[in-house]
Amino acid sequence: MNRINQLFEQKKQSLLSIYFTAGYPDLNSTLDIAEALEKAGADFLEIGIPYSDPLADGPVIQHSSLTAINNGMTIKVLFEQLKELRSRVTIPVLLMGYFNPLLQYGVEHFCSSCKEVGVDGMIIPDLPMYEYEDLYEEYFSLNEIRNVFLITPQTSDERIHKIDELSNGFIYLLSSSSTTGKDLNVSDQTENYFSRIKNMQLKNPTMIGFGISDHTSFAKASEYADGAIVGTAFVKLLEKDGFMEQIPEFIKGLKG
Repeated sequence: MNRINQLFEQKKQSLLSIYFTAGYPDLNSTLDIAEALEKAGADFLEIGIPYSDPLADGPVIQHSSLTAINNGMTIKVLFEQLKELRSRVTIPVLLMGYFNPLLQYGVEHFCSSCKEVGVDGMIIPDLPMYEYEDLYEEYFSLNEIRNVFLITPQTSDERIHKIDELSNGFIYLLSSSSTTGKDLNVSDQTENYFSRIKNMQLKNPTMIGFGISDHTSFAKASEYADGAIVGTAFVKLLEKDGFMEQIPEFIKGLKG
């Protein structure tokens, strides 16, 4: 069974996923950070593939992406690094990236490379659902790679049910339609959105992302979903001197 499915079967509440950018702050820091996050208590990881035009990302993750590119990070380099992934990390790992670099690499080749190194899933924000279903779903299925779709407050019930049908890992709920890095503002409107999704009783687990930065926002998100995803707040930590020693305290602070 895919590690993502195993995780959600074993633990169905307050799961913590951490996002960070491959090749940031240093080209060769990716696996060291991944290993440290698992040891500190993260439940699964999302490793970002740096891209020169990351439209959905705020300034912190944009900066990390451009720094990683300048450090020499590419998809090819990342897969070379990830050959050691499963000798160091046991929790589920997803790659998150934009579609154009994957298309240039070759989607079929990309999915087989993911399976080869032990990557469990993909999050591709700008891959249209119909293109995935018509052109690429077979490559993901053959290699047992879970493709994760995103939902926003504006997503219709009809589309959400279609996403639920196509999904076999989890569904990513964006807390808002803004870019990453904005603090979670749990207004009545946001709570209504979270409640609407929860009451739909989808067959797939859900994770909330965008704006989760501390224990309060993590706990609030976990009331409505199976857990939450933290990105910008962790990438900010990687800007600090001695960040590796600070990772355990950071994870402890989120989980409370």
